[in-house]
Amino acid sequence: MPRAPRRPSEEARLAAYKPSVDVARSRRRREDRLLAVRRRNRDAGLFKRRRDEPTPPQAPPARDAPPCQADVPDDATSQPSSGPSSPPSSPPAEAVPPTSNESELEGLSEMEEKVWSDDNTIQLEGTVQFRKLLSDEKNSTVIKIIRADVLPRFSDFLSRHDHPQLQMEAAWVLTNIAASDYTLLVAECGAVPRLVELLGSGDANTRHQATWALGNIAADIPSCRDIVLDHGAMMPLLALFREDMKVSVLRTATWALSNLCFGKLPPEVQVKPILEIICQLIHSIDEKILGDACWALCYICDGVSDGIQHVLSAGACPRLVNLLTHASANILLPAIMALARISSGDDAQVQVLVENDILNYLILLLTRNYPTSVKKQACLIVSNIAAGSKDNIQAVIDADVISPLIFLLKSSEQDIKEEAAWAISNAASGGSNDQIQYLVSRGCLEPLCSILTYQDADLVYTCLRGLQNILQAGEVGKQGQDSAVNPYAQFILECGGLDKLEDLQEVDNDAIYKLVMKLLEGYWDEEVSDDDPNVPTSNDSAETVETASEDAAQPTESSATQNETE
Repeated sequence: MPRAPRRPSEEARLAAYKPSVDVARSRRRREDRLLAVRRRNRDAGLFKRRRDEPTPPQAPPARDAPPCQADVPDDATSQPSSGPSSPPSSPPAEAVPPTSNESELEGLSEMEEKVWSDDNTIQLEGTVQFRKLLSDEKNSTVIKIIRADVLPRFSDFLSRHDHPQLQMEAAWVLTNIAASDYTLLVAECGAVPRLVELLGSGDANTRHQATWALGNIAADIPSCRDIVLDHGAMMPLLALFREDMKVSVLRTATWALSNLCFGKLPPEVQVKPILEIICQLIHSIDEKILGDACWALCYICDGVSDGIQHVLSAGACPRLVNLLTHASANILLPAIMALARISSGDDAQVQVLVENDILNYLILLLTRNYPTSVKKQACLIVSNIAAGSKDNIQAVIDADVISPLIFLLKSSEQDIKEEAAWAISNAASGGSNDQIQYLVSRGCLEPLCSILTYQDADLVYTCLRGLQNILQAGEVGKQGQDSAVNPYAQFILECGGLDKLEDLQEVDNDAIYKLVMKLLEGYWDEEVSDDDPNVPTSNDSAETVETASEDAAQPTESSATQNETE
């Protein structure tokens, strides 16, 4: 039986005057969670990329310098198959020398002397030896090279415009050091402005290697990314896309661009030129280029003021929606995450998604065998659409998305259940009486009651709002049918929802407590009182109090006799 309401806090009292559904709050309720997802995706996918020494074919020609980029086939090597910014393919180079890295480390002082030599040939020889030594991915090797204090020397070599081969080799060395845990040392050794300058080099190999190095630096902590942007790398990088590039070089440039777009962009960075390039890249047939371009759009939506509107104005939405049918999860995930970010915008921005028929694409993702991460984002988009107007809720109903959501809410893993719960709760909270009747006919009441046991207070509160709206619609239906029973209240009672509501009286949350008490007292208080024979009615209580008062006012016979005797 419900207990007497406790005195609410001032915040809870003021909150009682807000509308039944706070649309903006519903759409942005998981902002921190989305940020955490993006950070995890960055850690998993924005890999710093090493330029390794690939295994050579039999009887390779002996040479000290890597082959010209123009001679490298586009599919020379492969890249990781997952993650938002997989490194582009790596051009082949000469074989690792037969001596082991351990023996080379013993000759580190000799290599250092070569680097500091005044002879160009010896400088190049020493730089190549350092580059080969860095084919070992162990941090211990990088540490010994850093302790040799040669980073400033390699940075100086980047300015040797009279020796493009030395520039490229020095950039290669810095690329692999930046791929380690010591990226900040590369960013702070004076190399960044020189690498930015090399983006305009007349040598294609040097431009490619400078792009690669800057991409690795930008993929580290935000301060490293900011150093690259502060030295004006964005516009020279965008200029590269206007040239004819081989696919392997275009992959590197797209990957570097997506790394530069991650996080909050400084106000001085112009978004329009970036989006002009990205909107071309998202039509690429190359999966690696396409995936990185989609991640860049996702980052811009979140990292730029009015980023969502910038992306919509650039015309990227139709292509992103079409990419929901792509066969690769490496494309699906960044595309649907970009669309999820757009769905957290205002009503007009969400309407663009609806007009592009996104719901008919989402139902395919919800009903077929797709990764959990993709289904979660699909549910999130539906929930954000349902958090809007009744027209949006009707669009969700017309697309027949409700039944798959209820199925996921009943049978899927917990992460997907929570997102599906948000979608159903938002639809129930803002739906009309006819829409509520449709939701109930699809079996939403029992899974909604199961949400009441979740630990997410915001989700439980939204679910309670949905149940409140459903019960109000039940009252209207009860009057129309001239019935004394609210059918929805009766079903909630039968499926155990009433017990869950009573359990919520113990929750330390004023908003939830007040709403639970309102529902219990409004729809079940009389029934609970009738069911419990030990609970007196209000009239019985008054009569009991009155009788007790009269009895207390009259002395007993034994008391009167005792007084007379005295």
